[in-house]
Order: sequence, then C-alpha cells, then structure tokens
Amino acid sequence: MSEAPMCRIYDRALLARLMKRTGTGAKLTTRGLAELVQVPNATIGALLNGDQRFLPREKAERIAVAIGVDLMILWVPCERAGRVFVDATAPEAVAV
Repeated sequence: MSEAPMCRIYDRALLARLMKRTGTGAKLTTRGLAELVQVPNATIGALLNGDQRFLPREKAERIAVAIGVDLMILWVPCERAGRVFVDATAPEAVAV
C-alpha cells in the first residue's frame, strides 16, 4: 500500500454536482476531469459510483483545483492505522 498521505472522498454526489458547474462555470465530464488531473478515466468513474473512496492527497488536490474548490470541500485527509486508512481527527471548534 502507498505511503503517500491519503484523502477520502467526502460526498460523491457533491463531486458529481460540482462537475456539472465548476468554479469557472464550465461543465466537466468524467473523461475531461480525468484528463485535466492526469488520472485514469476509471478512477473518476470509481469515485463517482462508490467503488473507490481513497486517493493520494496530491491527486485529490488536483481534482479540487480542477473543479475550483478547496480540498476540504470534497476530501477528508486520512492517516494510516496499520493497513487501514482512517479519517484524521478534526480540530475542536474554538469559541469566539
């Protein structure tokens, strides 16, 4: 398994909605997004249909940039626990 930092897709339906209207107002197809971020077309398809939930962080960042959102809108950073990826702990809210 890869040693690269990983991210888990937060909401695959949100990914599909954001692909319909990116930060520039353009629509991205599965194939178009795959070409932009230099991943196999099947990777984007698997993220959209739920067959794949994790990606290396640098690929997740490229997807977020291509769509025009911050990383944390679509992805949850993960850390390794043995051979299983677990969601990183969320910081506590700070009272204002």
